[in-house]
Amino acid sequence: MDVIVCVKHVPETAEAEIKISPEGKNIDKGGLVFDINEWDDYALEEAVRIKEKFGGLVTAVTIGDEAADSTLRKCLARGADNGIRVTDTRFEGSDGYVIAKILHKVIKDMTFNLILTGAQASDDGYASVGPMLAELLGVPHATMVNKIEIKGETSKVNRELEGGLQETDEIKLPALFTIQTGINEPRYVSIMGIRKAMQKETQILDLEAVGLTEGEVGESGSWIKVEKMYAPPLEKQAEFLKGTPEEIAKKVAQLLKAKGMI
Repeated sequence: MDVIVCVKHVPETAEAEIKISPEGKNIDKGGLVFDINEWDDYALEEAVRIKEKFGGLVTAVTIGDEAADSTLRKCLARGADNGIRVTDTRFEGSDGYVIAKILHKVIKDMTFNLILTGAQASDDGYASVGPMLAELLGVPHATMVNKIEIKGETSKVNRELEGGLQETDEIKLPALFTIQTGINEPRYVSIMGIRKAMQKETQILDLEAVGLTEGEVGESGSWIKVEKMYAPPLEKQAEFLKGTPEEIAKKVAQLLKAKGMI
């Protein structure tokens, strides 16, 4: 069972102070810590578990600069057999459609039974690359998958829907699934695994190697272009009431009366 996992090297912004870059089309990434995208982390773990159960190879593919090697090495340390990094400065500004085109060029001639991606990326949240890649490859796909059962040439998957509902689908392989968090518990990276990963060779491809032209990537090849990025303006500000409980209660009553609520 050969599995390809598409992973992304993203900044961790949950507890960081985010600033807009000078050109106004991205965030200032200076000083931010980067790691594997959370959803992709679960996709990688699921791929390794499938390999451990059925045999085969796991290949991790990422698009990014040299810094993305750390994410690729983490994939290798966690059980991936091969790593491919697609890198070129001309990819800058590519939207989800262009990313899907690049991945399609890399994957289309590879042998695979299954392709796994994260349900979305934490930096843009588009959740579009997986389905578009499946369409370009001409394989069936399912999104928001939180359970996979392989049975011969088919796979039964559970999908997470709105309102806590679940959907079960039977899909013929080869196929592409976008993975939801919680499908498994990603394993820790061992020191031995890291050492072995550092010794493995990874394949590096550029624009010409994947067979695309400059006009097909970046902003010129994208359907979506970022015009401006900014922090939302502060329209209302919380007012903190101070004083004794009696004084605060009186102020609350006055505010409610002033707003016409009592």
